[in-house]
Amino acid sequence: MKSAVETLSPSRVKLTVEVPFEELKPALDAAYKRIAAQISVPGFRKGKVPNRVIDQRVGRAAVLDEAINDAINVNLDAALRENEIKLLGRPEVDVTAFEDAAPLAFTAEMDVVPDFELPAYDTIEVTVDPAEVTDEDVQAQLDGLRSRFGTLTTVERAGTTGDVLLFDISGEHDGAPVEDLVATALSYELGTEGMLPGFDEALEGASAGDTRTFTFTPEAGEFEGKDITVTVVVTSVRERTLPEADDAFAQLASEFDTIEELRDDLRTRLAGVKRLEQGYAAREKVAEALLAATDVPVPEGVITQQVEEHFADGHGDDEHRAEFEQQSRDGLKSQLVLDKIAETEDLSVSEAELSAWLVQQAPRYGMSPDQFAQELVNAGQVPAAVGEVRRAKALAHVLEHAKVVDTTGAPVDLGAIDAADLPVAHDEHEGHDHEGHDHEGHDHEGHDHD
Repeated sequence: MKSAVETLSPSRVKLTVEVPFEELKPALDAAYKRIAAQISVPGFRKGKVPNRVIDQRVGRAAVLDEAINDAINVNLDAALRENEIKLLGRPEVDVTAFEDAAPLAFTAEMDVVPDFELPAYDTIEVTVDPAEVTDEDVQAQLDGLRSRFGTLTTVERAGTTGDVLLFDISGEHDGAPVEDLVATALSYELGTEGMLPGFDEALEGASAGDTRTFTFTPEAGEFEGKDITVTVVVTSVRERTLPEADDAFAQLASEFDTIEELRDDLRTRLAGVKRLEQGYAAREKVAEALLAATDVPVPEGVITQQVEEHFADGHGDDEHRAEFEQQSRDGLKSQLVLDKIAETEDLSVSEAELSAWLVQQAPRYGMSPDQFAQELVNAGQVPAAVGEVRRAKALAHVLEHAKVVDTTGAPVDLGAIDAADLPVAHDEHEGHDHEGHDHEGHDHEGHDHD
């Protein structure tokens, strides 16, 4: 096999491959074997039909056509390894010559991992909010705990923020009921923004017996982009009465004897939460700054493939398409940068790190870690999972060297945060396999194989 590479752009190459006919024997043998298993010839057992009989019955040209994809796959893989090409997406293969007893010649245009320079990690600077706990934060936590032990009393007045409404709800679109929006005797605390968009505004000031109507437009699902009219009938308004924040409450709601001990514990817990939130913010801002500081020629062919596949069913408008395209471009750029950092820094993923990732991700899919691991194996997605963990380690490596300060100018010590506490960011556009590719389905028509 001979191959040559032509660079078309920083992220796209054209590979020309020529394979001597004698090197195609394994592909031809496999083609004969597959055809022999599919046809029945009197006098021969299925799968045992000689090649000469297959040539007579099916035709040599059919055997060559059967063999060509195998031949392309095997030799394209070999040419990629020989030329140290890191493939992205699917190659566009064109057979330029293939006849019986003659060499196979084909070209493959493909997007590849581009070469680019990484910035010095210590030049990346970001600012985050201080991880401070205020008395108001502690009071809000305490009030939330008190509300869990509060009592509800029906009141004869208009409902307002903090009241609990009991209501029936129904929805319709173009006069037809929306089944998912029909329910009775629902309970909801007004002002928590936990219902449909516009619900809290529509129900503010409603009393028992009142009917309120409003319209909202779902952003996903069966009624995406369609106006739904929602009708809510309030059956009662209940006021929540909170217990006094005293030592008796502390003993009721916690393992502490005094309210001050409970407040101190809430402050300590909040401090930990604030540090984690600060860590999340630092990670996201460092990721953004890293990408902004890195000039990456994004392979447009890969983006086009992703967009076309996502919108193959015809859904979505131009705005949605443009948004998805930008997300795809940002996701691919992030992947390329983090993969290069991981490679440059020789980062690897241990079994313990992969196990921790499985434990972290499994609940998102409603599975146990063992079930999730088996699903990954069955789907051939273990390399993608390893890649995701490796990219998270690459970002953590940059985070260790970047300059992070809070809004007061004080340096932020992210070392106090256990890296395991920072969940791996999951990007729906990640998981592209740089090594794998699909050559099936290329159009070889128009080439004379006879």
